[in-house]
Amino acid sequence: MSKYTYYLAAIVLSVFFVSQSSNAQVEQAQVGFRFLENPVSAEAMGKAGSGVATLTNSNAIFWNPAGIGWIEKSVDLNVNYTVGIASINYLAPSIAVKLGDFGVLDFDGIIMNYGDFYGTRVANNSSGYIETGTFSPQAFAIGVGFSQKVSDHFSYGVHFKYAYQNLGDAWVSTSGTDLTDPTLQIGTIKYSRLEPAFDVGALYDFLFHGIRFGASLQNVSRQITYEQQSFLMPFSVNFGLTVEPISFVTGNETSLSRSLVISVESTHPRDFNESVHFGAEYDYANILALRAGYMTGMDQRGFTAGLGVSEELAGSTLRVDYAYEPFGVFGAVHYISLGVAY
Repeated sequence: MSKYTYYLAAIVLSVFFVSQSSNAQVEQAQVGFRFLENPVSAEAMGKAGSGVATLTNSNAIFWNPAGIGWIEKSVDLNVNYTVGIASINYLAPSIAVKLGDFGVLDFDGIIMNYGDFYGTRVANNSSGYIETGTFSPQAFAIGVGFSQKVSDHFSYGVHFKYAYQNLGDAWVSTSGTDLTDPTLQIGTIKYSRLEPAFDVGALYDFLFHGIRFGASLQNVSRQITYEQQSFLMPFSVNFGLTVEPISFVTGNETSLSRSLVISVESTHPRDFNESVHFGAEYDYANILALRAGYMTGMDQRGFTAGLGVSEELAGSTLRVDYAYEPFGVFGAVHYISLGVAY
């Protein structure tokens, strides 16, 4: 394929990306299992949540499962921890293993920590309620993914997962306003569900000027019902594009050491308007990476920044990444990722 054909294909995909970013329509409605929307990876969040076309380690499973097909070593392991708003923190490990030339297999999970909540129940007293003690909602997901890199340019990926959510129990009575009366109690309702979902994605690298295009569908699920309310998991359609602008000046199209990568990604969620993410990463000698980005279409979120350090040691690559995200009136979110590839 000639260079001109590559350029033409790049232009066509760029036009497609822009048109989809502006025109893709996802029917808006309420969603549940919102913890599945929580971003994972300090590397991606340092670039304002640009991970669909930029991540090629095991953390790609949380953004675009096709990305894990590009891991360079036999095993790639990441452990991610996020200190979120309102003391809502979460842990997310992922490990990707090469299956020879056949593909890459991934195992991953996300575990939420919501802290303790104070329970109350309606009562016929001066306060109108009584305290019922503390409880902690539970939520986690475990998944397995597979990606196959079918050529030097293209990979696809799938990710199957089970998500669990327990919102606690509700006390049910026959009638009245005093729910402390045991004669009125007919039982409790447990608001917990274990539900399946899957993600699919594709990634295409033109192998020149850092132009890479990615697309993914996340959290495809069936209808879930609590009482009389039905909802889906937080489904979204995502597109991403990267480029190395300096290479157009230097004419260096084959260097494996990237100096500056610009990324643009769009997200079309089911429960909110479209958002566009702009990111930049400057890499110095594959040792130090400086990142910054900005998200549009958000109420409290916008600017992010981060850095990463990597080191080759005895045939293994060690990575440490950190990202900082101001979150408006809620304070700030801190992302930490530790990775090793060997």
